Amino acid sequence: MIMSHRIQMPQRGVAPALSGATGWLNSSPLTPEKLHGHVVLYVFCTYTCINWVRTLPYVRAWDAKYGGRSLVVVGIHTPEFPFEHEIANVRQAVLSQHITFPVALDSDYEIWRSFDNHYWPALYLADHRGAIRYEQFGEGRHKSTERAIRQLLSETDGQVDEDLVEVNGIGQEAPADWDGLESAETYLGYRRAEGFTSAEGLRREAPHDYCLPSWLPHNSWALSGKWTIGPDRITAHGPGAHITTRFHARDLHLVMTRGEHPLPLRFQVSLDGRAPAEAHGLDVDGAGAGVVVEPRRYHLLRQSHPITDRTAEVRFLDGGTEAFVITFG
Repeated sequence: MIMSHRIQMPQRGVAPALSGATGWLNSSPLTPEKLHGHVVLYVFCTYTCINWVRTLPYVRAWDAKYGGRSLVVVGIHTPEFPFEHEIANVRQAVLSQHITFPVALDSDYEIWRSFDNHYWPALYLADHRGAIRYEQFGEGRHKSTERAIRQLLSETDGQVDEDLVEVNGIGQEAPADWDGLESAETYLGYRRAEGFTSAEGLRREAPHDYCLPSWLPHNSWALSGKWTIGPDRITAHGPGAHITTRFHARDLHLVMTRGEHPLPLRFQVSLDGRAPAEAHGLDVDGAGAGVVVEPRRYHLLRQSHPITDRTAEVRFLDGGTEAFVITFG
């Protein structure tokens, strides 16, 4: 029973109004008047963020279980990359991720700033009077968050005796293999790039022919072929451009778009110089073949144990692909 494990949740200010939203999905605008009397879980997200995607099964489960009481879940989609500003892309992601709770579009970062938020995901829990009583930044502490939800519901609806939700994320929503995860999110644009090891060094804003170094150290990446490195992305020019990374993780993902190209763009993934076979991700086949269609995060590899240092190469068969960030799980 929840009352045997009370959480200290002092008031942390009043939840700001959502008037800065540039649009809404799954709902008409939610005003403070509409939210009054409800426990509200505000969830900051952006649809390509792997930490958000792995949190989403819990948020969906809380919405399903407690939405019939006084809980209202509100997603706040604040875009990280330019293509996440496009409402059509966000709408497609909301559909594909089976999100049915209201989503405020925060394309101008007005809501982000009003909460003084700095994270994806970030969860803020407000009581029925609108006071923020609990915060969770980043992925994790799901049981603590659910206990906080139940405690605030008990203040308005009476005792909440049900068990905590059971969540089993699958596919891209599967929990990270934390014991085997030794590689961190790697941004590819020059503003945030780390671990870049091509011999020529990072050349900004102009097409350049890159070559792979003779070896890649742990948690590094390099380019070969012709690329342009911009502030937030790298763009492949012509067939034969490669991204190679040395990593230590079960899963490898790459956020990609086809830029201005009107047709899908092909790519090929190898693992230690061979086709990934059974280690292929959801967006490639056993031979490593994949296609960039929508602007999103592509799941390239999911390995079996034991997890060790491996080298992955993504070869682009068509020019025009834009790559933003490599993530792991």
